[in-house]
Amino acid sequence: MTRQPVFYLTHGGGPCFWMEFPEPFGANAYDRLRDYFSGLIASLSARPEAVLVVSAHWEKRIPTVSLAAAPPMIYDYYGFPPHTYQLQYPATGAPEVAGRALELLQGAGIAAGADEHRGFDHGVFVPMMIIDPEARLPVATLSLKDNLDPAQHLAIGAALVPLRDEGVLIFGSGSSYHNLRDIFRGDGRASIEFDAWLHETVALPPADRNAGLCDWASAPGAYASHPRPDHLPPLMVAAGAAGDDRGRGTFRDMIGGKAYSCFAFGSL
Repeated sequence: MTRQPVFYLTHGGGPCFWMEFPEPFGANAYDRLRDYFSGLIASLSARPEAVLVVSAHWEKRIPTVSLAAAPPMIYDYYGFPPHTYQLQYPATGAPEVAGRALELLQGAGIAAGADEHRGFDHGVFVPMMIIDPEARLPVATLSLKDNLDPAQHLAIGAALVPLRDEGVLIFGSGSSYHNLRDIFRGDGRASIEFDAWLHETVALPPADRNAGLCDWASAPGAYASHPRPDHLPPLMVAAGAAGDDRGRGTFRDMIGGKAYSCFAFGSL
């Protein structure tokens, strides 16, 4: 079976693909990100058997997998138009994949747990509704650790490497820029500086890459881009799951005056 790559996805702002934002965003702000998502599966050399999404919007004391076979929707965003609370993503869960992830984590000495009922939060369903609109791929989900420790999330990812050889496509779903206080204001310079650092760091040899990601807080524009770094640990999990594969930027855009990127590791 062809080894699947690993991705870190900027999943956009709330239900961004189904609404229009005011300036400085505007009606077409997320068009390029939508186009990137819509072509992602076709860009792969082999169609995956299932997807594992590590969402920035699920934090637990220990990494936790969802064993739900028919995950419900979790509308974990606030103040958006009523129609965005009617979105549905009817993909099945992937309890076998989730169980395998749990086995791998525990086998690596990482305390991990399971949730029988956890559904799809918007870090999962927003990108997946564009990536796989017909919901043909089963989707398993994995939480972050609520301490958001970079090294621990790299280790979580490293434990999951075997999934890639079992047909599982791993997505770390977060955002390369996530400062909600300044998202509608500011000149974007900090986001551009941090984005440039991300591209440089992700492309380093794996040992140097991982060391750099552990020290992300020292990067230019770091805390101005991530005052609370909950949207970065999905990148650490992706980098850990990359193993010895090099990373590269696969998407970059200015959205609302801020720089946003996505990254891939391994051969597509």
